[in-house]
Amino acid sequence: MRAVLRSALVTFVVLTLTLWLMPGVASADVLDTLNLVVLVAVAGAVLRPLLLVGITALGGWGAMLFGVVAQVMIIVAAFELDPGDHVSGLPSVVVAAILAVVFAAILDWMVDSGSDDTFVKEARRLMRGVRRRQTGRLFSFRRPLPGTEPGLLVIQLDGVAEPVLRWAVRAGNLPTIGHWLRSGSHTMARWHTGVPSTTPASQAGILHGASAQIPGFRWYEKDSGKLMVTNKPRDAALIEPRLSDGRGLLSGGGVSIGNAFSGDADLALLTISHARLPGRTARGWAAFMASPYGFTRALVLGVGEVIVELHQARLQRRRNLLPRVSRSGNFLALRPASMLLRDVNVSLVAEQMARGAPVVYCNLVDYDEVAHHAGPARPESMRQLESLDRMLGVLERLAPEAARHYHLVVVSDHGHSQGATFRQRWGETLDDVVERLSAPEVPVVSSGNLSLIYLPDTVGRQTLTQIEHAYPRLVSGLAAHPGIGLVVVNDADEGPVAFGTAGRHRLRDGLVTGEDPLTLYGPRAAADLLRHQESAHVGDLVLISAVDPVTQEVAAFEELVGSHGGLGGWQTDAVLVHPRDWPLTADELDGSDAVHRQLVAWLVMLGLRAEPAAVEPSPILLAETPLSRRDSSSARA
Repeated sequence: MRAVLRSALVTFVVLTLTLWLMPGVASADVLDTLNLVVLVAVAGAVLRPLLLVGITALGGWGAMLFGVVAQVMIIVAAFELDPGDHVSGLPSVVVAAILAVVFAAILDWMVDSGSDDTFVKEARRLMRGVRRRQTGRLFSFRRPLPGTEPGLLVIQLDGVAEPVLRWAVRAGNLPTIGHWLRSGSHTMARWHTGVPSTTPASQAGILHGASAQIPGFRWYEKDSGKLMVTNKPRDAALIEPRLSDGRGLLSGGGVSIGNAFSGDADLALLTISHARLPGRTARGWAAFMASPYGFTRALVLGVGEVIVELHQARLQRRRNLLPRVSRSGNFLALRPASMLLRDVNVSLVAEQMARGAPVVYCNLVDYDEVAHHAGPARPESMRQLESLDRMLGVLERLAPEAARHYHLVVVSDHGHSQGATFRQRWGETLDDVVERLSAPEVPVVSSGNLSLIYLPDTVGRQTLTQIEHAYPRLVSGLAAHPGIGLVVVNDADEGPVAFGTAGRHRLRDGLVTGEDPLTLYGPRAAADLLRHQESAHVGDLVLISAVDPVTQEVAAFEELVGSHGGLGGWQTDAVLVHPRDWPLTADELDGSDAVHRQLVAWLVMLGLRAEPAAVEPSPILLAETPLSRRDSSSARA
């Protein structure tokens, strides 16, 4: 009854405002407006199930388009049925309907401000419908019983460094994760990404155990002459077969949502390497598009997000906040798109929880996108992190509707390091520097403050002697540049060597001549760089930007104030939040391949993956975690 009354009140206010704003509309008293409210309710009750069927049948882009049209069609139908004929003429009716949909989205957001109650109700309705259909019942007044078989839900918070997450918890800004840690149900651990500290490398490791196949976010392949960019679907589709052995993290019935690679999942939704939108079988996609609290609402609020972004960028300029970069162009579209993607992903996760998928891995990118352009610890980035914490709270509240007893693990793929860009500091790009030192045009492929340089018209990786013979000024000139901290090349006799402005470090045995160039990059730098040298398609030269010894700021070779890819700062400090009683296979997890092995070990422990060696069932499976609590009084709802 409360939901009905709320819907009626919102519709009444929306219609009153719409009729008042529309020019040439016949005046309507309270009774006339109430009559329209009833007509909207009737039209919605009749049309929405039919429209949902159509949206489900279309799938993909058709579902997105039809989802917006569906909300307008319901209002149009109500106006057409209005005996008072307050809005006449099809153009006026359509305009009035669009205004009503926009006002409804804004008003619902205002009513729900600070709460995800409406989103949770819609997701619960979706999950109960999915579970009813699995039992062969279309209608039932009895709520499905919570599942008892274990399941694993892994949520990736893209780009969140462990120090940032820990600080936000201590500040009290992440109530969901904070509650888990303070209650003792979960614990937080830091894991080291190594080089490259990028999403595709980390996900190649976490999902497939094959991070060595990824030398950067983008790279050049000499044998094919192709520049590979991992967020391009065609390239990701070419890369995944190199990673897969058929036994990825999500093999055997798992689901990939919003990732770069599939992890050998049976079902890959919004996964770059499987470049397609969810189809007819993904009811969560259709339900989100059809719901007035789904895509249409997100679309309207996305416009508001653009306005907020313009305001925040202006504040940075007025306050002369440094470092900063331009926040216009593509980022204006990326910010609302990441917000929309977050809500869609959670809706898809809810559906898969209801279907009882044994393991689900979902990537949420909101924080990463904003941190790149605003800075990793700036207020707008931290607000995105708070919104991700709310989504974890939503999943916690949805757990009683799931077909399994899900345990939750939260992981990040890398952190961020802040700093003015290379171009801002030195007035020229790295490409300009390389061209000046080499004379010809040389492929320079950058990922944050990591750059791979490939010598043209050569076969295989070139040695130091070959590079110096072809380009005598290149290595020494790059090493002497104040914006470049490390130049790593392969010596035919000594193996990989890291050159700095005043010294060199032989990576195989740690022999240092002059000043150690690795000092500012931490104790793991030598091992990280040596491992990176063994990556497929690594550059003839590998460059890492200089790092500030006081602030740990780096100088990205791209125009990003928050960057990751190389070494320096927090970009290699990722986080893992897991049930406290779950054992770790190592004291410290070094590299994403180690995280993969850890997650696989937990799958074995849960009985979700068979291994050749017998695994004794663990008593901790009986322990409760926040996601799997069934007593609503103990959940943070």
